[in-house]
Amino acid sequence: MKRSKINAEIKYMERILKEHGFEIPPFCRWSPRDWEDRGEEYDEIRDNKLGWDVTDYGLGDFDKAGLSLLTIRNGNVKMDQYTKVYAEKLLVLKEGQISPQHFHWNKMEDIINRGGGNVRIKLYNSGKDGRMEDTFVTVSQDGRNYQVPAGSEIRLTPGESLTLYPGLYHGIRLEEGSRYALLGEVSMCNDDENDNRFYEPVARFPEIEEDEPPYRLLCTEYPQAEAVQKERCRNGGRM
Repeated sequence: MKRSKINAEIKYMERILKEHGFEIPPFCRWSPRDWEDRGEEYDEIRDNKLGWDVTDYGLGDFDKAGLSLLTIRNGNVKMDQYTKVYAEKLLVLKEGQISPQHFHWNKMEDIINRGGGNVRIKLYNSGKDGRMEDTFVTVSQDGRNYQVPAGSEIRLTPGESLTLYPGLYHGIRLEEGSRYALLGEVSMCNDDENDNRFYEPVARFPEIEEDEPPYRLLCTEYPQAEAVQKERCRNGGRM
């Protein structure tokens, strides 16, 4: 995925957030230069992958299979010093895009339509060896619990939400005639490196072609605190 495309999509998501009056934490606005002076006191951001995340799932066509995300809080299932048991994300899906079918081994999450267009989430139960089962799916939608046939699409209008339990396949698309949808995700701790099971093999994070400098660093790109400290020492404590 070209860096120029990643930059453009982050700027687009920033405009959407501003349009909806959704304020974001200060670290989401830091430039790559700002990160050069962020020491170990910011390790929670690094270790828990808070911040920007733009992916084309390694498929090379972001406008068809892609998603822009911003993780604004998260715990960590692998590091005991982080005791938060929850996470929160913002996501932007544009018309024509899909988020491919996948489930989580451990994470339970609510997907919330925060504004924009309507979204449709297609659901399947998972079976042995990751198969999609042809069995009725139990849906939990804003306090209503009901069953639908396998492969049904649940429609979320702005303000509506859907609970996704571990092992429940879900793929997301935007309803035709909508420009975008701003989605929220409230969940258990998020672990994108180990807790995603995609039905069709894809890459969770993109390979990046550096055709221009980064506008914001992605959550996988932060300089480690040790490198920041070494640079401080080389500059006599100044950055």
